[in-house]
Amino acid sequence: MNSKSRNFLLVFLLLTFPLSFVFSQNATAYQFYTKKGKKVKFERMVNQLLKYDVVLFGENHDNSINHWLELQLTKALYSKKGSDLVLGAEMFERDNQSQLNAYLAGNIEEKDLKDSIRLWNNHTTDYHPLMDFAKTHHLKFIATNIPRKYASQVYKEGLKSLDFLPEDEKKWIMNLPVDVDMETPGYPEMLEMMFDHMEEGGINFVAAQAVKDATMAESILDYWSQGKLFLHYNGNYHSKEYGGIYWYLKKQNPHLKIAVISVFESEENSVSLPKEAKLTEFNVVIPSDMTKTY
Repeated sequence: MNSKSRNFLLVFLLLTFPLSFVFSQNATAYQFYTKKGKKVKFERMVNQLLKYDVVLFGENHDNSINHWLELQLTKALYSKKGSDLVLGAEMFERDNQSQLNAYLAGNIEEKDLKDSIRLWNNHTTDYHPLMDFAKTHHLKFIATNIPRKYASQVYKEGLKSLDFLPEDEKKWIMNLPVDVDMETPGYPEMLEMMFDHMEEGGINFVAAQAVKDATMAESILDYWSQGKLFLHYNGNYHSKEYGGIYWYLKKQNPHLKIAVISVFESEENSVSLPKEAKLTEFNVVIPSDMTKTY
């Protein structure tokens, strides 16, 4: 090889090395794991979820790939269950169900929906695609959550304050009385993170979370029936480690078959499970630098 050829080869290698290095990295957007910590393919997970009555899909509210996976799972389960699939979400509140139904039925436009119900700031990018999938395929989409003003009332005034609500307002919350067990998975951690154990504010904070969980569980049971699959989207904290919604569902119907999908973030390119992870039926690991929607 003459000197001219060697120089050309050297320049070529120098120019292409950065590209080769970049594309050789294992850039993985997500990875699902089983309860035993084994990797599982999306298609296999979908088939296994068909044996359950309820699927609680936990999310990090600002994570773009988390929301994309919710939509993909919805599509996949619909392809298997058809009209026996029921959707529901924390992000919609019980007293807005009639307006949501009107939109799903095509009786009001999107702009009218935005003016008539309380939507989250990231609704357009993250929840509207799910809602429109339900509209296109004529699926029920249930507003499961307690109206936020009542959860706020519990935080400020305590759980007992709900007893004094007018009867026509009590239909928007879970049946009273509601049991709040401070040892329910997730609640002790919440107490420790937010308040001292002996402070009344800490108890009220957990109680406000509990009335959300209890109301969402009750809403799911109201719209689930034998042979149906209820897919529910909620913040990861509402179902992690089998607490929250899961706990209240099991309390009301111990025989209900419930799968929890938990979400974890990883600093590693391999999207490996965190060592301290407490696993549920399925678990998705997402890189911590994944694009956030807000």
